[in-house]
Amino acid sequence: MYRVFEALDELVTIVEEARGVPMTSGCVVPRGDVLELLDDVRDAIPQELDDAQDVLDHRDEVVSTAEAQADKSVTDARNEADRTVGSARAEAEQLLADAREQADELLAEARAQAEQAVTAGRREYEEYVGRAQSEADRMVQAGRAAYEQSVHEGKAEQARLVADTEVVQAANTEAKRIVDEANEDGERLRSECDAYVDSRLADFEDLLSRTLRTVGKGRQQLRSPMGAPFDYEEWHAGNKPGAN
Repeated sequence: MYRVFEALDELVTIVEEARGVPMTSGCVVPRGDVLELLDDVRDAIPQELDDAQDVLDHRDEVVSTAEAQADKSVTDARNEADRTVGSARAEAEQLLADAREQADELLAEARAQAEQAVTAGRREYEEYVGRAQSEADRMVQAGRAAYEQSVHEGKAEQARLVADTEVVQAANTEAKRIVDEANEDGERLRSECDAYVDSRLADFEDLLSRTLRTVGKGRQQLRSPMGAPFDYEEWHAGNKPGAN
């Protein structure tokens, strides 16, 4: 069949490349080449027809064989699929069983750890509560002791303040007495000083009076035409302190 198509292709090529006849649609082809190709086609057709007939004769057998092979392939595929599904199902069931077993183990282990953690937490809680109670009792005792100490110190401080108050009152009384005495002494000294100053001023006033009288006498003697001379001894004796 391949040679037939090949020869026909060559004939088409010869016709397409042939020189045309003017004024007509005909052409001039090499007769020998065309005849040779036609002989090849004629010789090849019977063989190709025989091959085609053989194919037609064996068509039912080929179809039956193909159908049998297809059925066998389908059956084999189904069997393989069934085996695969069964194996997968078995493997899945095994995996599920293993997973359940592992989950049960993990759950049991988790429960055991949880119970252990709860027990440890309860024990630690009780220890903390015990220590906290002890610490609270200790702090209460310390607070009571500190309170009693503070009360004792407060009473002592109160007594000391009371004593200090009495001392302050006594000091204020003594200070008032001292101030009063100082005021009395000041008044007395002021009176004595005033008396002394007044006495001295009186003496000075008397001295000035006698001096003025003497000066007056001296002026009178100076105004007289033949006055007696000024007696200094008499003037000095009359101006002595205590003289009248």
